[in-house]
Amino acid sequence: MLANMEHDLYKKIEEVKLLPLYTATDLTLLDRLEEILIKNEVRFIEVTFRSKLAAPAIKKLSASGELIVGAGTVRTLEEAKIAVENGAQFIVSPAVVPEVIEYCIQQELPVFPGTATPGDIQRATEYGIKVVKFFPADIYGGLKAIKALSGPFYDVKFLPTGGISQENFTDYLQNDSIIAVGGSFILSEDMFREDEGKPADENLRQLVSQIKNS
Repeated sequence: MLANMEHDLYKKIEEVKLLPLYTATDLTLLDRLEEILIKNEVRFIEVTFRSKLAAPAIKKLSASGELIVGAGTVRTLEEAKIAVENGAQFIVSPAVVPEVIEYCIQQELPVFPGTATPGDIQRATEYGIKVVKFFPADIYGGLKAIKALSGPFYDVKFLPTGGISQENFTDYLQNDSIIAVGGSFILSEDMFREDEGKPADENLRQLVSQIKNS
């Protein structure tokens, strides 16, 4: 059984081009997070399993049906199952984790395995996956590496994270092999702690504007 690359989620994320990576330690901030994502028409969020509140955060953000909520930093089958039980619609891993990939394929859920080398990418494609996370992008050569890897892997798209910033993200998005960029530079919990989340709103508005004008 191979991954379904016709899933509508891939098309949607390519249109939005931004995948906010969010680590939740305070559930009271999530209503404002959802409001700002909807306001700026970035209806994607990746909630990382870097805190104990990952599952309840995924559940809360999924409740309205307004957002496409995924789970990130998923390293085990157990985490993948917990994420899906709480409403996750896609899974992102920091590496190629066979049991996580196989579970997602069975559940017909998009999965973005973390890759950094040709060997990683090859293993992902053996599951029929044609969109991979490239992580950590800055450590493994950034845009220059993606351009090189796009030669042999001409049929693969990349979602780079790690070291992406407001200063360089549009450079990445101008490459046809890149479906979207991810990271905490888009939104972070700290941005919501100040002034009722206005810094988060302004940051996201600027990023969306940069995409439209690039």
